[in-house]
Amino acid sequence: MTKYTIAPTGRERPFGEEEIMVSKTDLTGRLTYVNKVFARVAQYPVKSLIGAPHSIIRHPDMPRSVFKLLWDRIAAGHEIFAYVVNMAKSGDHYWVLANVTPSLGAQGKIAGYHSNRRKPEPGKIEKIKPVYDKLLAEERRFDDRKQGMESAFAMLTGMLQEKGLSYDEFILTL
Repeated sequence: MTKYTIAPTGRERPFGEEEIMVSKTDLTGRLTYVNKVFARVAQYPVKSLIGAPHSIIRHPDMPRSVFKLLWDRIAAGHEIFAYVVNMAKSGDHYWVLANVTPSLGAQGKIAGYHSNRRKPEPGKIEKIKPVYDKLLAEERRFDDRKQGMESAFAMLTGMLQEKGLSYDEFILTL
């Protein structure tokens, strides 16, 4: 798979409020299925997405610490709702409210992951952006990316504890 170096354009990529983006991955985050809406908005042919890492649409302004929270939750068998900014092949961005769930195999063990995404309410994005900006600033303070992500993750969990909210409750209060 070719690794793309894409620069963000600052332009938002539109999609309809009634549209649902769907993707499925294996346990390592490699795409095993995408629907046509996902492919169209991401600006990739479906065939080129299958087998690619889901991170092919990762926007550099999306905090890695939020993805750590997401992966920790789904690997433990829990679903998660998260606001995510993604990046299309053109460098345009698009915000989604993602619902990510583990997919269970025949023996009841996690066999992969399934995600549905919708267009979020603009007001919710304006509320999450400052949180993500703080997390990104913390991540970027460190030369070591893993250390930065861990520090921002601690910041995120500390913020939730300070508010007396679980992550799910926090998302619902936005």
